[in-house]
Amino acid sequence: MSWRGSVTVKERIFACLPYLLPLVEGLMFGRYLFQQVPALGLIFTPIYPVILLYSSIPFAGLIVFFALFMLVVRNESIAHFIRFNTMQAILIDIVLVLCSLALQFVVQPLPGTGFALEILSNTIFLGLIAAVGYAVVQSAIGRYAEIPAISDAVHMQVR
Repeated sequence: MSWRGSVTVKERIFACLPYLLPLVEGLMFGRYLFQQVPALGLIFTPIYPVILLYSSIPFAGLIVFFALFMLVVRNESIAHFIRFNTMQAILIDIVLVLCSLALQFVVQPLPGTGFALEILSNTIFLGLIAAVGYAVVQSAIGRYAEIPAISDAVHMQVR
């Protein structure tokens, strides 16, 4: 549903771009899946330049996070549609960081959890791809992507 007026093509494109942040951050969860299905890595070939640039800059994730939050989400002169999708991408990224911390400090230290770690990583990666794919498609057609719990939090942040 597109509320708050019509959405231009330019706004749709800018609304899709922030989803590169969680996608780049979340590719590490797909490493087991990429080992099992090497052809799957070909799908992500177009974003490898972004990944290389992102990994070459120290604290790039933190810099991009604060830049998007301060310059886009809190800027009332930018269209609500773009600010909504930017905040949603930021929240998806925060969920990924929390998942990463949980896997790193809770699951990995336990003995004999290799298979569980692989299953959890694959599940997180597939969930990420589903959420980002859904959000990008909805944004591209000019609709607000309603992801349960995340979109509710976004609606509270972006007015």
